[in-house]
Amino acid sequence: MPGGLRTIYDREFKQIVDNILKLGDMVDQAIANALKSLQERDQVLAQDVIENDEGINRLRFEVEEACLTLIATQQPTAGDLRAVIASMNIVVDMERMGDHAAGIAKTVIRMGDEPLLKPLIDIPRMAQLSRSMLRESLDAFIERDEQKARNIAGRDEEVDHLYRAIFDELVEIMAVKPDSVERATYLLWCAHNLERIGDRVTNIAERVIFMTTGDMQELNV
Repeated sequence: MPGGLRTIYDREFKQIVDNILKLGDMVDQAIANALKSLQERDQVLAQDVIENDEGINRLRFEVEEACLTLIATQQPTAGDLRAVIASMNIVVDMERMGDHAAGIAKTVIRMGDEPLLKPLIDIPRMAQLSRSMLRESLDAFIERDEQKARNIAGRDEEVDHLYRAIFDELVEIMAVKPDSVERATYLLWCAHNLERIGDRVTNIAERVIFMTTGDMQELNV
């Protein structure tokens, strides 16, 4: 790429990266607030998470549009093109994470004032792991660190293990106490949303590997 075009590409791609990091912060906050609204049964905070999801959606489309414009005007090739394509995929997965956070918030609103079926132990751990994985995946993206991206797959297995433990425990409770089905289902929905967030972070790790190596690999098969 000629020097002048290189400068333009670098400047425009940096803006894309800055917005990806901004989107990551928004999604991280959405997950944190969704969990807090569940723990504290804060329906006002839950409604904020739902309403703020629109901003996540909007920024996702802004980044996608910037990527398409960059491809059309600068015609990047090889590693540069992979980086732009990876960026487009990453913002889609982060926008979906925002949807999952909003899904938890919607569950909180549906629960109303009904007491929690059981103390929250593994669900907060799932949220903490998912948020940590998200930060690590974005670090791997910025640093173009293939190994760091691969390590995220192992963290996702921890999330999956916690989800299975929650699922098994709640099914057992429902079997013994049929009147607990509705409240157990609420917690299952929340845990499932967090499990899906972990899967979305793994998708980001796969895009980082593609960006750095040119190979598209599915992790945790």
